[in-house]
Amino acid sequence: MPRTRKDEAPLLVDAPVIQGRYVDLDDYTVSFETFPADTDATEVFRGLPDDRCQCPHWGLVLAGRLDLRYRDHTETYRAGDAYYAPPGHVPVVAAGTETVEFSPAAALRRTTEVVAANMAPAGGGPR
Repeated sequence: MPRTRKDEAPLLVDAPVIQGRYVDLDDYTVSFETFPADTDATEVFRGLPDDRCQCPHWGLVLAGRLDLRYRDHTETYRAGDAYYAPPGHVPVVAAGTETVEFSPAAALRRTTEVVAANMAPAGGGPR
């Protein structure tokens, strides 16, 4: 059975606002993300439909607070909360937040291409 751990996953994003470790397990990507600073991801999703993340995620907040803004409401998750994020969200994350997420790999790659291009001018794109 495929498996991974945070300490085995390669560091693929190392920016002032996010450190991300990612591993594909079959058709899903496991994401271990740490946010050292308050982060509003609105700008990095520009160019996606409705300027929002189009990938669904299932996750767990290990520490901190994660707000997912949708067009008509905001969902707030805190340490210990498991969540499902359907397409159409923008994350706003408090400093010190850590999450683990499971996402369909193909959908995440399409989203990540836009996010990486938007982060690159600020020097925060993937390594």
